[in-house]
Formats: sequence, structure tokens, C-alpha cells
Amino acid sequence: MTFNLSIISDRINPGFKSTRAILDANDMPGLQKLAKEQVALGAMALDFTIGPRAKEDPKFLAEAIRAVQDAVTVPLCFDYPDASILGPCLEAYDEKKANGAMPIINSLAETRWEIMELQKIRPFRVMLMASERLEAGAARPNTSSEEIYQTARRCALRLKAEHGVAMSDVIVDVSISALASDMAGLNRAALEAIGKIGSDPALRGIHISGGITNIGQQLPPKAADGSMLKRQLQCAFLTLAVPLGMDTVLATPSADLKPLPEDNYVFQIFKEVLPLSGTNVLRAVRKLYRKQ
Repeated sequence: MTFNLSIISDRINPGFKSTRAILDANDMPGLQKLAKEQVALGAMALDFTIGPRAKEDPKFLAEAIRAVQDAVTVPLCFDYPDASILGPCLEAYDEKKANGAMPIINSLAETRWEIMELQKIRPFRVMLMASERLEAGAARPNTSSEEIYQTARRCALRLKAEHGVAMSDVIVDVSISALASDMAGLNRAALEAIGKIGSDPALRGIHISGGITNIGQQLPPKAADGSMLKRQLQCAFLTLAVPLGMDTVLATPSADLKPLPEDNYVFQIFKEVLPLSGTNVLRAVRKLYRKQ
């Protein structure tokens, strides 16, 4: 049994050493091979960023987009919060090569609504960051489930009313945090917000996502029971989140993303950590990888 999830592959990103080597070498066949591998593993879209080089070398940016689209037919998700970079991405994108699928913009936020002006270039789906809001003209972080939910709701309804974006073309990113440093209960808030967004009739059809690989950052590879800790943590979060409405993840595709049974060691500790805050989080997280 596996989750019924749409996976946006996160591998075309210079944050991965192997991908950075491909990009640094201008290795288009290597980039195409990577794209094909991700689609073969089940990616429904490819998150795409070449880092700061996108602004420094727009010619290479367009070349890389065309190369990937020559290799695969899934849509690309352009991962830049800067309209000046997203514009050339949209110009280089060819919907015909993606079987008519629109590209995805990652990421829109209430604090950078000018990105929606790019609809003049071509229509696109929207990945909406619900982790921050615009308040009194300034960006404010969302730390409670209600803040995340209300921001997602306000922005999604605005996208529909002002820009004609269908709910099914909105992907809300609730932001998943590294468990080892989550002293403020942000993952708890994210899960609660998923439930609120997923049960709101006004948001019916909306998609809910998060960068699931974030949750295992700063932790060792193996859990105390010998299992793969980071992957098990991803599964633990999803085991709770998917029934609430989460249906999309930004992650490396893999067949081992599957629901965990109640007696799974990592799942039990994860549920123990969720209600905690402050230094109590650190003490509980250690149980994940230290034998008691």
C-alpha cells in the first residue's frame, strides 16, 4: 500500500551535489537523463531551479528548460520567488511538449502578488506559500494553524476572483519544518492547517503540499530501531496528513513513501514529539535515534 500522492520531484536543484555538477558542466544530456529518471520513478511534475545562474545567464536558463522539455512530457514547476526570473522561464516553456499542461509557479505569496502579472505571458498553475502573510504592508510569518489556513483561504479566493485561477490549479504549500529544530510546533500547526483547508467547502478542489524532505534535516540516517530515519519521518508526517487532505509533495520520488502502522517505532515517537515545544522537543527527538 502506498499514498495516493502527486509527487513534484525536487532533484533539478543545485542544492544536490550531483545536480550542481551537471549544471556546472553545462551537461544537457546529463540533465535530460536526470529528468527521465525522476519521471520513471513517478514524478508528475519536475521542480526546476538552476540557482542564481538563472539571473546571471538567462540564455543558459532557457537552454536548460528546453533540454528538459525535449526529454520528458511532464510539466515544470519553476522554483523562484522572483518575477524577473519567472518571466523568462514562462517564455521558454512550451505547453505542447508537456501535452498541453500549464507550468507551475513556485512560489507565489501574499507578499509578492506582482508575480500574477506574469499571466500576461501565459497561464500557469500556482504553488501558494501559506507560511507568511501581508500585514500592515509587511511580511509576517504564520506560526499558528489558523494563520496558515486564513492566509491560504484568502489568497486562493483572491486568485479565483481576480485572476480566474481554478481551485484545482492552486497548490497550497503549508511548509514542513525540520523536526529537530521545531521548537515552536510548526509541524503541528501545519497538520492542523491541512485539516482546516481540506475541510473548507469554499476551497473544494484545492491541492495541499509541502516539502516533505525538510522534516528529517539535521538528523542521522538511521533510527534507533535500525530503519531509515529520514524516510520514516516523511512517512510518519504523511500518515497523518494525507487523510486530512494533503495530496501533493515536493520530494524525490520513491516507492517507499507509504503509510506507517500504529506500532511503527518512528511513527510512535513522531506523535510523541508533535504536541511538544521548546527544549522538550530536543529530548523527545533524541529517542528517534538513541536507544533508551
